[in-house]
Amino acid sequence: MAVELNHTIVPARDPQASARFLADILGLRVGPPVAHFTPVTLANQVSLDYDQLDDFEPHHYAFMVGEQEFDAALTRIQHGGITHYGDPACQEDGQIYRSKRAGSRRGTYFHDPDGHLMEILTPGGDRP
Repeated sequence: MAVELNHTIVPARDPQASARFLADILGLRVGPPVAHFTPVTLANQVSLDYDQLDDFEPHHYAFMVGEQEFDAALTRIQHGGITHYGDPACQEDGQIYRSKRAGSRRGTYFHDPDGHLMEILTPGGDRP
């Protein structure tokens, strides 16, 4: 069997709210609880399992989406009043990035309620 990522645990102060935030942006559903985890399952069956913690360092999570999904997610971000950035240092407010090197890839960054840096990006023509 090939090696595949099955799930990752995402620390959150309010797992249900954080899972709902991401699911709403990506146009997904929050799954039923699994033990004390609140899962959001992606198209490739990898789940982000939100777990309640009060003290943690923010992480970075990147999601490859199609062009239409990117546009829909960006619209939800903008309509939700969520600040998004064209760079991972979060200096370019309200921007998206475009990478010619990666075949016209587009992307943007935004923070979730717990300070995790989320990124949505399109595949572009070529993968770096």
